[in-house]
Amino acid sequence: MDSVRGAVVVITGASSGIGRATALTFAREGARLVLAARREALLGEVAEECRELGGEAEVVPTDVTDAEAVRRLANRAVQMFGGIDVWVSNAGVGAVGRFEDTPLEAHRRVVETNLFGPLHAAHAVLPLFRRQGHGVLINTVSVGAWAPAPYAAAYAASKFGLEGLLESLRAELVDAPGVHVCGVYPFFTDTPGMSHGANYTGHQLDAESPFYDDPQDVADTVLAVALRPRAQAMVGAMTPLTRLGHAVAPRLMEKIAGHGAHRHFSRTPPAATSDGNLFRPVERGRGVTGGFRTPPPAWVSPLLVAGVAAAAAAAYAGYARSKNGNH
Repeated sequence: MDSVRGAVVVITGASSGIGRATALTFAREGARLVLAARREALLGEVAEECRELGGEAEVVPTDVTDAEAVRRLANRAVQMFGGIDVWVSNAGVGAVGRFEDTPLEAHRRVVETNLFGPLHAAHAVLPLFRRQGHGVLINTVSVGAWAPAPYAAAYAASKFGLEGLLESLRAELVDAPGVHVCGVYPFFTDTPGMSHGANYTGHQLDAESPFYDDPQDVADTVLAVALRPRAQAMVGAMTPLTRLGHAVAPRLMEKIAGHGAHRHFSRTPPAATSDGNLFRPVERGRGVTGGFRTPPPAWVSPLLVAGVAAAAAAAYAGYARSKNGNH
């Protein structure tokens, strides 16, 4: 597409965070939006903002863990607008805590939302895309698809699984060149998700950091992928750096992540455990940002550049050794 003006765009998880930023971004471009999430009243607020920005917007409350509800969402979009051009699977939840301290029901709910939610969406919309001969399915994945996530094992499992799902769907769709399956990969992002996620650590989730991505950067990337589809679109500098580091030295990355997580939670104040929004919506966390992003100190940018260069050099050296060893 040269423009999304008039395009029909379905967005799940549209009530706050990246989903809300994405809805507003597409509205500014004149898209026709179908907004889905569990919080109906809040979706109505987002829809009104979208209309004020020049887009059309309709609300369909949906729990993406319910396959029939997701199918109804797709059918409603077709009934309202005659088809679907772009589907953004963005709904996601998280549960933070040691693996054995996190209830199995919480682990299951994370996987049901983050993996089965996008699977339900793909199952509902891909037949339509095939009939139309075109369509873009965009999934908000995560750097967690490529790196360990201590204290969030189910989250990482869901994202690793989602990456496998997307790659497999792209392989199946080689006979449908007008249908695209895409992934957007942010680093940790400053959304309300941290404030309404589940917490089984026994400590506060004190997460202020200069390394958080801006949700608007993720939304802009989603729009760019809708206009020029590609398999993978990474957001910010930390995602490719983390992916490269894990590819070069996965065991080292595990140790760094593990020690960092243990140290972090040993220093944060105690807090009560909470299921957050896993099993039912919560009222807190209504905006685009969560307030966790802090300005980076002056030394951060040069250090990132140096880190990327060092990781790239290490990767090249490893590749060269491997190649020489094969000859």
